[in-house]
Amino acid sequence: MNNIMLFLLILTVILAAIARIRYGGGKPYANLTAAALLSSDMLEVVLDYPEPIGNVAVSDAGRLFFTVHPESRPKGNKLLEYVNGAAVPYPTIQQQIELFDTVLGVAIDQHDRLWTIDHGNHGMRRARLLAFDLNTGEVIHDHRLPPDIAPIGSFLQDLQVSADGRTLVIADASFWRKSPAIIVYDIESATARRVLESHPTVSAEDYVISSGDREMSFFGGLVSLRGGIDGIALGPEWLYFAALSGSELYRVRLRDLRDENLPESQLAKRVESYSVKPLSDGLSIDIEGNVYVTDVEHRAIFIVGADRDPQTLLQSSDIRWPDALSFGPGGWLYVADSALSDVVLQPQDHIRSQSPYKIFRFQPGTEGIPGQ
Repeated sequence: MNNIMLFLLILTVILAAIARIRYGGGKPYANLTAAALLSSDMLEVVLDYPEPIGNVAVSDAGRLFFTVHPESRPKGNKLLEYVNGAAVPYPTIQQQIELFDTVLGVAIDQHDRLWTIDHGNHGMRRARLLAFDLNTGEVIHDHRLPPDIAPIGSFLQDLQVSADGRTLVIADASFWRKSPAIIVYDIESATARRVLESHPTVSAEDYVISSGDREMSFFGGLVSLRGGIDGIALGPEWLYFAALSGSELYRVRLRDLRDENLPESQLAKRVESYSVKPLSDGLSIDIEGNVYVTDVEHRAIFIVGADRDPQTLLQSSDIRWPDALSFGPGGWLYVADSALSDVVLQPQDHIRSQSPYKIFRFQPGTEGIPGQ
């Protein structure tokens, strides 16, 4: 019996060591914030909601859609539209039961289609891509991604649509599998490719996130929230992207991503380092080419202009975890505050006690493309 107990103890220690090497650890990251260009008074609350918010997308007509963050394990509505001061299910709750599993990413293209990406509980089930016609409410595109595109351990959570409506780009942060990638999806043929898989530009670096008063590390440090490619922003020519636990913002041309005949090694060489950045979640871009980057550690939004020098655009103690960004009409930039430090691996009682969860907006001074 003593030998068995000793064996189990040694096995437990070995497994814990392996888990820490693969999933834990991480060092602090530098604080890049400086005096903000805009006053925090410019930030206004758009809506409060009792459950954690995932992503947000605002149409050219001002229709606002948001998801409930799947890490909060929601039992009811998972996609909602904010209408006349109330959040209503979109589509109906009966349809949501059939359509959604762990839906998170949302985007609206210039053809008035609302796109959603559902990661299938980290690839344990089939990831699903849906599009709704905002004029009719009908599902006009429904595709389940195969396991070679969305494998077990993947986390498909952000998507953007090209201006011509031909291509979707999806980010796989791959928290558990640790093989992040960019997924390029051709809408007409309904075919997808994984590119730049595990390339350094899409992979997490050895930084652990601190948000508010807590470090995003769990189980005695065995697991830390260190994610690969998370935020993506798609302009007419370039895809900008960054890892959650990464120090740099990168870009690659859309035409190179679309080129199926371009060898992976050549595609990797065409990725450009664009600027340094904070540990970030969501990205967006305006019509002048400025890139907006959230700072999840310091409750801030950065702007990176043509000079590639990141500046603190706005900082507010009201924001707990600036997650997704979406431009709406009138030059408003919407910020989904997922408050993930109060959500990830937390019990339901704690998650409920931290409500309400909010979407904010402010005007950075330039126009963006609504829905993106």
